[in-house]
Amino acid sequence: MKIRLPEINKPRIEMLPLIDVVFLLLVVFIYTMLSMAVHKGMPVSLPESSAVKPEKETTLSVTINQDNFIFVDKEPVDLEHLTPVLKQKAEKEKKPGVLLFADKTISYQHLFKVLDKIRQAGLNQISLQADPEDQN
Repeated sequence: MKIRLPEINKPRIEMLPLIDVVFLLLVVFIYTMLSMAVHKGMPVSLPESSAVKPEKETTLSVTINQDNFIFVDKEPVDLEHLTPVLKQKAEKEKKPGVLLFADKTISYQHLFKVLDKIRQAGLNQISLQADPEDQN
C-alpha cells in the first residue's frame, strides 16, 4: 500500500493587497503635491468669480490680508520694501510671475498700490486669485 504525503504548498505573496497599498500611497502623494503647489499664499477671504482657474505656472506669492498687511511667500513685507524684495526673489527664478491673493475687503486704492510696486519690480505676469463662485 502506497502512502500519500500531503503536498506542501510554497508560500507566496499576495499581490492584490500590495497593489492596493501602493495605489493608496500614490494618490496621497499626488494630492499633497497638488495642494502644496496651489496654496502658497496666506489664508485670506478671496473674492468669488465664475471663471476662476488655479494658476500653477507662477512662482511668487503676494498676499494682502484684511488688515492691509502684505506678505511675500508668507513673510511680512512693508509696502515700501515690496519692490526690492520681489526683485531679489525674482532673480532666482527663470520665469518669474506673481500670484496675488487679495482679501475681498481691502480698498481698491491699496490693491493698485501693491500692483504698482509689483510692476516696478519688473514682474508683469500677475495673476489675481479668486475662489470659485457657488453655482446654486
